Amino acid sequence: MDDNVIGRAAASNDEDFIKEQERLLPIANVGRIMKGILPSNAKISKDSKETMQECVSEFISFVTSEASDKCRKERRKTVNGDDVCWALETLGFDDFAGPIRRYLHRYRVIEVDRALQDRVGNSADDDQREA
Repeated sequence: MDDNVIGRAAASNDEDFIKEQERLLPIANVGRIMKGILPSNAKISKDSKETMQECVSEFISFVTSEASDKCRKERRKTVNGDDVCWALETLGFDDFAGPIRRYLHRYRVIEVDRALQDRVGNSADDDQREA
């Protein structure tokens, strides 16, 4: 076998591995979340983390794909939180949709408050500069 063929095959395998890693959540984050729910003395095997990493990544892709399809049908380019909640409900994950909808509402309230505080702070800075 030609060295170039072997080199291309190795490069192709590396590219496949990189693409696979790009579609998965970082394993350190998955492990941290898993550890957070377990007793402090519990240990998690690498195999368990990898299995969970694949499952949660697939779940996110599944829900995002459904939300994206909705946006495409509505001729929109941006998937938003409401689309994700809709997708969860449509796919039968009602138990997740409610809490996520409440979190999204709280997040939006906090963002509005933060924007208002920024405006007030900027306005006060402008007033001081004018004085």
